Amino acid sequence: MKMFKSDNTSGVHPKIMEAIIDANEGYAHAYGEDETTKKAEGKIRELLGCEADVFFVTTGTAANVIGLMGLLRNYEGIVAAETAHINVDECGAMEKFAGNKIIQVPNREGKISIDDIEPLLEVIGDEHSVQPRVISISQTTEMGTLYTVEEIRALVDFAHENNMLLHVDGARIANAVEALGTTLKEMITDTGVDLLSFGGTKNGMMMGEAIVSLKSEFGRGYLFHRKQGMQLVSKMRYISAQFIAYLEDDLWIENARNANQMGKYLAERISGQEGVSLYSPVSTNMVFAFMDKGLIEHLLKNFKFYVTDPSQGQVRFVTSYDITKEDVDEFVEYIIRYNNK
Repeated sequence: MKMFKSDNTSGVHPKIMEAIIDANEGYAHAYGEDETTKKAEGKIRELLGCEADVFFVTTGTAANVIGLMGLLRNYEGIVAAETAHINVDECGAMEKFAGNKIIQVPNREGKISIDDIEPLLEVIGDEHSVQPRVISISQTTEMGTLYTVEEIRALVDFAHENNMLLHVDGARIANAVEALGTTLKEMITDTGVDLLSFGGTKNGMMMGEAIVSLKSEFGRGYLFHRKQGMQLVSKMRYISAQFIAYLEDDLWIENARNANQMGKYLAERISGQEGVSLYSPVSTNMVFAFMDKGLIEHLLKNFKFYVTDPSQGQVRFVTSYDITKEDVDEFVEYIIRYNNK
């Protein structure tokens, strides 16, 4: 059964699997003191063009929660879109483990703006109110949209002008970098981003994300936050080896390019089919559409995807690094057959 449900459903890229097997030879220091981990950290610093502090963890939720808790006092909060992953898809992990409140603001196709954040500043200094301290954005957003480099820079400048910090949830950062034709340095370092959750699981890795602190004053604290957060993996080399293979020869961009191209191809093929209408233009590997309920039921017998709003017939498709045109064509053929019955 073909999966368009999430880019988490795809397998591990062969080069990354090979790297895991190679890392299994012999002995190595534990808890990230091995040479493989040091090399992987260096690869990320090289991409960013700065001496960032890098800490590997297993999941995106861990990267977000541990990363953010390292920036916050317990009376400070995170400003995020109501659709943000940390807000709706992490089971309250931020509040439970860090104790910090998420302050929701409206989203416009997954994105937030300075106009939405500015009114929140009125409570700064008020002892009765949670103090807004970090702005968190997702790149790519949960709606498949993108912040331009200029939009990120504007949010960073606004944050810094108001004694705030900016975090990027980059579970799909590779898709964003590829789609915008930019670099990680231009998108993150040069704009002044303070903290990045750098994802790999959704783009061909088995597991593994990185907390990347671009503020040196917070860096060392993550050694302790990660351990307290139960994310100091003893055999770290198996995560680190994946990142080396992932970043060498731009495999991360190559994987994201295919996923993005197949997302656009899927949107092109289903657009105009009877009973289907796109929700919004497609920029990356996420496609949102409206479908007739009968068609949805028919397709779910042979394909997996999310029905995000059953009452409206809204659905979400996500293409992975290993989805092919033939996979997309097969899916579209099922739509055509249903419409021609």
